Amino acid sequence: MIKVTCFGEVLWDVFPTHKKIGGAPLNVALRLHSFGVDAGIVSRIGDDQDGKAVLKYLNDHNMNTSFVQIDKTYNTGCVNVTLDSYGSATYKIEEPVAWDYIRLTENTINRVKKSDAFIFGSLVCRNETSKQTLLQLIEYARFSVFDVNLRPPFYSIDVLVDFMNKADFIKCNDDEILEISKELGCVSKSLEECVRFLSKRTGTDKICVTKGGDGALLFWDNQFLKNNGYTVKVADTVGAGDSFLASLVFKLLSKEGLQESLDFASAVGSIVASKNGANPMVLPSDISEMLGN
Repeated sequence: MIKVTCFGEVLWDVFPTHKKIGGAPLNVALRLHSFGVDAGIVSRIGDDQDGKAVLKYLNDHNMNTSFVQIDKTYNTGCVNVTLDSYGSATYKIEEPVAWDYIRLTENTINRVKKSDAFIFGSLVCRNETSKQTLLQLIEYARFSVFDVNLRPPFYSIDVLVDFMNKADFIKCNDDEILEISKELGCVSKSLEECVRFLSKRTGTDKICVTKGGDGALLFWDNQFLKNNGYTVKVADTVGAGDSFLASLVFKLLSKEGLQESLDFASAVGSIVASKNGANPMVLPSDISEMLGN
């Protein structure tokens, strides 16, 4: 069985009328789990009602909770989500919260050592405690995946470059790669040229750029592959990129072809964008229909 470990924030996305469990690393882990992957989430929650609700949700979904730490001082994370008329989300992220203080444990080190992939993002690096834990865990990873996932104001170019240098695979969206490349001195606005620039700058030869409704671009061992996207009526974009990444990693670790993996991931991401919330059910028949199979 494929084994993947995700590291970072577990939180509640608070919408105007309701709240749903979220956090990019958890969203990725949940989607991987839905594909039959042994997906673990390394995070930290508060000893509060929101934290108890997180554990109940994970247990109800048969997720492994042994790497979720309990914090007696800080609360479980919450994010206030605002959607515009196109379903695109903006976030107000509370701090400090429990996932800012993820500790290094032998249990977690052993898990990462045995995992086929280790996935992490940039938001968890906003606090030095979780950042240092992450830096140490990356050293044990067989295949490290950096989901850039910028959340202003919680990042700096120096920290991003440090983690891109350490990663085996980088995933970002088109706005993110243009911003980062420009900050590093790239004058081109061509996504392909920005990818090559970033690859050379970081020494990472595996980079994926998502383009919203226009699909995705995958750079792998000096070759480009593209998916032009699938037409859906967008409900909201929350979690679509996370499901895309989970689907891509799943197919790549399953030794599927690069184009097949990219198409599958793009289809799943589109389906999630057509539904409400970050973790809607996606049926195999939904994916087959989207791919035209």
